Amino acid sequence: MFKFVGPWQRLTLGLWLLVAISLLFVDIEIISLDPWGELLRMGQGLLMPDFFATESLVNALWQTVSFALLGVSFGLLLGSPLALVYRSPWIAGICAMVRGIHEIFWALLFLQVFGLSPVTGVLAIALPYGATFARVFHDILQQAPSNTNDTLPFGCDRLSAYFYGKLGHVLPLMLAYVRYRFECALRSSAVLGFIGMPTLGFYLETAFRQGKYHEGAALLILFVVLIGTIPLWSRRRLLPLYLLAALFTLPKLTSVDLQLVWQFLTVDILPPGIREVIYGQQEFAQGLSRFASWWQRMTLEQALPGVGATLVLAISALGLTHLLALFGHRFASMHSRGKFSMPIGQLLLLILRSMPEYILAFIFMMLCGPSMLPAILALGLHNGSLIAYLLTRQDSLVKPSALYQRRSDHYGYEVLPRIYPNLMSLLFYRFEVILRETAIFGVLGVMTLGFYIDSAFSEIRYNNAFYLLIVTALLNVLVDSLARRMLAKRLNQGMAVGQVSCVV
Repeated sequence: MFKFVGPWQRLTLGLWLLVAISLLFVDIEIISLDPWGELLRMGQGLLMPDFFATESLVNALWQTVSFALLGVSFGLLLGSPLALVYRSPWIAGICAMVRGIHEIFWALLFLQVFGLSPVTGVLAIALPYGATFARVFHDILQQAPSNTNDTLPFGCDRLSAYFYGKLGHVLPLMLAYVRYRFECALRSSAVLGFIGMPTLGFYLETAFRQGKYHEGAALLILFVVLIGTIPLWSRRRLLPLYLLAALFTLPKLTSVDLQLVWQFLTVDILPPGIREVIYGQQEFAQGLSRFASWWQRMTLEQALPGVGATLVLAISALGLTHLLALFGHRFASMHSRGKFSMPIGQLLLLILRSMPEYILAFIFMMLCGPSMLPAILALGLHNGSLIAYLLTRQDSLVKPSALYQRRSDHYGYEVLPRIYPNLMSLLFYRFEVILRETAIFGVLGVMTLGFYIDSAFSEIRYNNAFYLLIVTALLNVLVDSLARRMLAKRLNQGMAVGQVSCVV
């Protein structure tokens, strides 16, 4: 018996109910005194970019590439072996915690130990990416057929059986994911420039803060071109040469005081009370009482308000992402646009998905002021365009039939029902990313968890920052687990009623 409301409709209604509740608490006030004048000046800069205004432009572009390349390489070295033991709940839990913390937060943490060293930037990318590789590679390896091992020669060793019986089947999928993760690493590398790394973001922030929009527009255009031409310059045969060049052209390594590192790890990040008990400076009962007081104050005054603001912003951005993914796909789909307008839509999606959310939020904040509106717009535009782009790749699997009129009816009755389960899958997959990005917008002044973390680092309260980083990681793990369970339930219900989903 057919139900009036299907599983995907219920999931969509539930999503928009959460969005409606979040919009009651979201702060979208425009604080800027002259937003239209500022927008006009930015538009003029975009129309007349100055590609020769930035000193060391070639070096900034190369450092952006080298940080990304080294971060992905070290991430592969870390994540590939972990993928083999990812079944362990301990390994999976640690990886979930590590990737739940954004690269900027890792950079802020390593900044206290290594300073403005390339080690800070590379490790900030490598650690969360390594945890991500571990999970994704494990999932991909699970898809390998098991019957291949039956065809291998008798007495074949386990290493050969793994390479020929399992890895050979899924290696193209793993390489494709590495290529996608390298594109993400380029965006992360550019964003690290906002905390002092010598990448493109450093010069971009300087140009926009000084009102040099002609220079800033040129940097944005070059970054989009860098992302869009990855297939042209990132040839597999050239990657070893790029890697060697990246190692030899890194900025000069700064000296590290091991005594300060040891103090940071064993004293600075320990909470009050626990630190005194460990070093015999207080009795256990007094130390526990002091720790409980500190934990209660941090939780009530910073962690809970930060979590609330982070969830409100992330859910609001998820709603905008859903809308923009639908409209973006409709605008760029081969089944709904002409042969001339479709490339325009594809180009627009490329530009928007190439722009890091942090940079978009920074630009919108120059226009609207430090509210949640710039962050919502940045997250919605980037993630919506990315999902729309992935959906357009699925269009090739849908063949037009003669039962419906071309474009409108064909799109509404054949294309959209087939891509919608995949759209929702991608939307919930990106929610983990949206939540991570939402937290870091606190560095720009939005009152999310990142605001309190950045304030703690600025005040040299490393124990406060470390506690809030743990809260951020736990929040990401919890929300991602709930989202995936909801999605898995809808996928099972959809398959039960004959709906087909194609996962890109």
